Amino acid sequence: MSEFLDVVLSFPTVIFSFLLVVVIGYWVIVVTGLFDLDEADAAWLGLGGAPAGITVSLLVALAWLLSLIGGQLVSGPALTVVPVVAAAGAWVCVRAALAPLRRLVPEPRVHSRGDFVGQMCVIRTGEATSDFGQAEVTASDGSSAVVQVRTTGQDRLARGDDALIFDYDADGEFFWVMPYEKEL
Repeated sequence: MSEFLDVVLSFPTVIFSFLLVVVIGYWVIVVTGLFDLDEADAAWLGLGGAPAGITVSLLVALAWLLSLIGGQLVSGPALTVVPVVAAAGAWVCVRAALAPLRRLVPEPRVHSRGDFVGQMCVIRTGEATSDFGQAEVTASDGSSAVVQVRTTGQDRLARGDDALIFDYDADGEFFWVMPYEKEL
């Protein structure tokens, strides 16, 4: 056991041993419920759609193992490149292992301005005319945005009026709106 600890706590493995302790601590916290797994894994690293906590854990564990093996096989000045080779090897292996997940996990949806067309909005400036106006619109995910709006013809909308977004002008970067009266 002391031989193993000597190897684990010596160069080059010690670099990844510290990181492995951090990863183990992370998973202990996740498993005990002190940390919400959904929030912790919200970030994505682009390695095939796996959550960041899982991806980083696999990278560190594999780099630690490759560093442990490389430290035993290599000696002398070549020992200094073992951590770099271990990290690169781990990156390649984890990326290849997680590649099939790209087909299973949908990419996060990127919202565009066109998503607001057909939505109701509420005028937030004193009035909205063919030259100026702002309105608040709520997206399908519940978030809201204040957008630039314009009316057609002689329509004038006052603050608090409901309007329907019916088009987007990409050149002017504003939405065309028209008055909307709720059915009784």
